[in-house]
Amino acid sequence: MKIMKAEILITYNDDQSAECAFKAASPDNLNVPPGLTVNTARRNNEVLTVIKCNRSFKTFIATIDDLLFSISLAEKTLRTLRKLNRASVF
Repeated sequence: MKIMKAEILITYNDDQSAECAFKAASPDNLNVPPGLTVNTARRNNEVLTVIKCNRSFKTFIATIDDLLFSISLAEKTLRTLRKLNRASVF
C-alpha cells in the first residue's frame, strides 16, 4: 500500500494562539495505531502537523478530521476566553 502524507501548516497572528493550537493537536502524536504517524511542531506563531498513513484512506481522512476538529475547538475556546476577559470589569 502506498503511503499517504499530509502537511498542515497553520499560521496565527500571535504566539499564544499558536501555543493553544499546538497543545490541542499534540495528543494526536501519542498512541497512534501501527501504520500511522502524526507529528506536530510549533515554531513561533506557526503550527505544522505532518501525517503519514499506510492504512486505509478512511483512516487517513479521519485522522485529519480529528486534528482539525481539535484545533478548531481550541481556537473557539481561546476566542471565548478573550471575549470574557475584555468584558470583565475589575
